[in-house]
Amino acid sequence: MFAIIGLVVVMGSVIGGYVFAGGNVHVLWQPAEVIIILGSGVGSLIVASPMKVNVAIGKNLGAIFLGKPKGKGDYLDILLVLFDLLSLARREGVIALESHVNKPDGSAIFTNRPTVLKNHHVLDFICDNFKAYTAASMEPHEFEALMDTDIESHHEDAHQAPTNLNRLADAFPALGIVAAVMGVVLTMGKLSEPPEVLGHSIGAALVGTFLGVLLSYGVAGPLAAIMDTMVKETTIQLQVVKAAMNAFAMGWPPAMSLESARRAIPAHDRPGFDELEGILRESKKSSKG
Repeated sequence: MFAIIGLVVVMGSVIGGYVFAGGNVHVLWQPAEVIIILGSGVGSLIVASPMKVNVAIGKNLGAIFLGKPKGKGDYLDILLVLFDLLSLARREGVIALESHVNKPDGSAIFTNRPTVLKNHHVLDFICDNFKAYTAASMEPHEFEALMDTDIESHHEDAHQAPTNLNRLADAFPALGIVAAVMGVVLTMGKLSEPPEVLGHSIGAALVGTFLGVLLSYGVAGPLAAIMDTMVKETTIQLQVVKAAMNAFAMGWPPAMSLESARRAIPAHDRPGFDELEGILRESKKSSKG
């Protein structure tokens, strides 16, 4: 929602200021310039990016405009899932986690927290690392190194989409110049036309430069920035999970393991100590009921 509002503000400010200065909006509508800039931009993105990266860019754009931003509730759900898993492992041993991490969509622990079940990055991280922990006898520092490798791999892979979109943003001004030059070439063939025709043709050519710069700094650049923020948010969620699992591997009780995870949450989304304690108490009551 905020991305849409921001883009509306950008376009409204640019076009509104132009109209306020006495400009004719009709002059800005140059389909040929749009086709040249957007078409060559998308084509260059296809050339520069593997198909999986282009698909990731499309999914991320969909999440930006249609998805729900991550917040405090998402972190609380992650903490509650971890608490249930760690409590079960504490009572019955880590082998009791196998049925839950092997088939999370059939586990009451995960299905009770649909935001975690739908977050495949966090879900896979929890399940894969618990599988590894139950399958091999690892020291806490070895388990931590394994999870660090997982997080680093995820970050590098997920960061390709915003990086390549940002490259497209950097290319738009140059593609705008290409469209402008082609417009000037067309204008040179109209030198025998009246001045008003030449003026319109030159104006249309300059719109190419305008569109290239606007698409770069007003659209693609900001979208790449928010996409990068989304990648960082997911990485932080994985760090939260890692903090709890590593603390548990060191022998900490579930409540203290969760406290370690709570402190890995950014301050603006972090629940208070007493708040989390109250939520855990309510969760225990509901599970007993």
